[in-house]
Amino acid sequence: MPVTDLDPSSYNALSPVVQEALAITLRGVDELLPQQEWARKLQRAERTGTPLRIKLGLDPTAPDIHLGHTVVLNKMRQLQDLGHQVIFLIGDFTALIGDPSGRNSTRPPLTREQVEANARTYYQQASLVLDPAKTEIRYNSEWCNQLGASGLIQLAAKYTVARMMERDDFHKRFHSGQSISVHEFLYPLLQGYDSVALKADLELGGTDQKFNLLMGRHLQQEEGQEPQCVLTMPLLVGLDGVDKMSKSKNNYIGITEDANSMFAKVLSISDDLMWDWYTLLSFRSLAEIDALRQEVAAGRNPKEVKVLLAKEITTRFHSAQAADAAEQDFINRSKGGVPDVLDEVTLGGAPLGIGVLLKQARLAASTSEGNRLIDGGGVRIDGSTVTDRGLKLAAGTYVVQVGKRKFARVTLTA
Repeated sequence: MPVTDLDPSSYNALSPVVQEALAITLRGVDELLPQQEWARKLQRAERTGTPLRIKLGLDPTAPDIHLGHTVVLNKMRQLQDLGHQVIFLIGDFTALIGDPSGRNSTRPPLTREQVEANARTYYQQASLVLDPAKTEIRYNSEWCNQLGASGLIQLAAKYTVARMMERDDFHKRFHSGQSISVHEFLYPLLQGYDSVALKADLELGGTDQKFNLLMGRHLQQEEGQEPQCVLTMPLLVGLDGVDKMSKSKNNYIGITEDANSMFAKVLSISDDLMWDWYTLLSFRSLAEIDALRQEVAAGRNPKEVKVLLAKEITTRFHSAQAADAAEQDFINRSKGGVPDVLDEVTLGGAPLGIGVLLKQARLAASTSEGNRLIDGGGVRIDGSTVTDRGLKLAAGTYVVQVGKRKFARVTLTA
């Protein structure tokens, strides 16, 4: 049976071009709803030559995008490469409300200044994945600001409180006695209204966005539009192998991180998690990934395959040369070598205690953490392991290493 769950007769009636487009659409997805409608939209696009309008909305709630965000961006790029019109929607208006998806408490709304500061960096970072020349950039304040009080009331009349309370996070919060603010009900309505304003054919999001995406279908039908299809992508598991990638969990890789850190962090994931990352993050074909999996099953060292993934991701956000250099840097560090380029830090107050030095050089979050690192044998000065918490360093220049990846050349002055 093909990758789709369409019945064989329906699938076989599709042209080879549409079958390929459907397979690309379905790669790595959690759900595509409804598949039959999406197949018909693809057929119409092939017949008329009119690209489909594919929407992804992101609220600028933080200034940085990490690899978890790029799961849906990668899917957008795949559809973009098929010739469809992708719309990167910056939710500068909805960010002022705060998305309640998956929350067990009210999300504090951002200020207009915070939203504007974050939005300035969003598209620049997204352009590392999307083709900027073929991407339509929109801000939902364009139409949300124009709604006014009467428009908002009319919009709210198109959905019932009972239906809203079917949403899992609202349902759980209500029955556990957690507060729900009225403004939180506006969020899915306004996200759905974005699809009306943009006349979207398909909207993408993570699995935690399913309710909001389906709201877009509902409101488009209310407005007499052809309803969008909904595509949800799995949430990328972070470096810890347990939770979804998140800055708050500190298990993320930012797409603007330096090449050496990016490469090393990809190599730190487990061998099992590597295959999920390949499916969701790699641009290799599924056939290529399956061949790699078979090679590992036949005895190839999985680290070699993980290196290929690390180099692909690092190349995408930096360059092939930077990826090669990052690989060599990783090899040098694994052998106890010192990187060619070090952070340069100058500190005063010599003689200075090692715990204080680690904190001031930003190699440890606190003096107590520095002491714990020393106790664990994770601190080296000029290649020698530090064992004495009470060590004080005189004026001079030292190469300080914490763990396998943190290095700094520290110059101490009196």
